[in-house]
Amino acid sequence: MANPTHIDQIAERVERLLVRYDELQRTNALLARQVEALTQERDTLKSRLGAARARVDALLDKLPEAAATPKDTP
Repeated sequence: MANPTHIDQIAERVERLLVRYDELQRTNALLARQVEALTQERDTLKSRLGAARARVDALLDKLPEAAATPKDTP
């Protein structure tokens, strides 16, 4: 068709929009999976950090009081 009709032009544009819509749907699903994975990783790291802090606090509590306070003499 050398001279597409107005209806043909609209139909072609609708087809392109549908293709783009499908691409955006796939991209959105991929991004949602990545967000979920990163959220899980963050939660795991926060949990590990909390456990490490608890271990450090427990070790600090076990230190003798004299070691925790600096001496006045050089």
